[in-house]
Amino acid sequence: MSSEQKSPLSRVVGIIVTAVPSVVFVAVNAACTLWPALGAAAASAVVIFLYRLIRKQPLKQALIGLAIATACAGVAAFTGDARDFFIAPALIPVAAMLVCIGSLIVRRPLTGVLLNRVVGGPGNWYELRPLLRVYALTTATAVAINIVNFGLQAVFYVADNTIVLASIHVATGPVFATLVAVTLVFARKEVKRHAQRHETALLAPSNAHREAGR
Repeated sequence: MSSEQKSPLSRVVGIIVTAVPSVVFVAVNAACTLWPALGAAAASAVVIFLYRLIRKQPLKQALIGLAIATACAGVAAFTGDARDFFIAPALIPVAAMLVCIGSLIVRRPLTGVLLNRVVGGPGNWYELRPLLRVYALTTATAVAINIVNFGLQAVFYVADNTIVLASIHVATGPVFATLVAVTLVFARKEVKRHAQRHETALLAPSNAHREAGR
């Protein structure tokens, strides 16, 4: 597996790609009717799935994208209402929000669980207050983003505005990409400070010993 496939940013890009069937659905639904739109969305989801397989991207990521698109199309097909294509994506922020809150309660912020190894942080990162603070703040930010995300989707679902719903779905990727980038920058700085403090603490006894021997 390549480093690109392992990187958090590539996973966020995967989220953005997952939104493509939504854009296709809205475009075709505006030009035609529900069933051609569902067919086009399903076809685009399959194409994306095959593309990921050809690029040898993680199978799990490809399957998740295909599963989300299938669930969206299935719900809309069952109800016969185009806006119901976005019910499944609207529930994702709720699940993510609950996971983030749970991780904060147990003092293992989700951003730390996912990104600490990427920044080269120590295994006991949750015991280091400055680093824990970075992960707690960014995880709390993720909670706020998901609350806003769900609230907007609920409002425009009621308004039956599928164009805005699709736009929100697409915008989710860049927003979380920014959060990941900010987390990486501040976490790496804190990891570097911790390493410097640790090195200074290790050198202090030897320096003191040399001074005493003079």
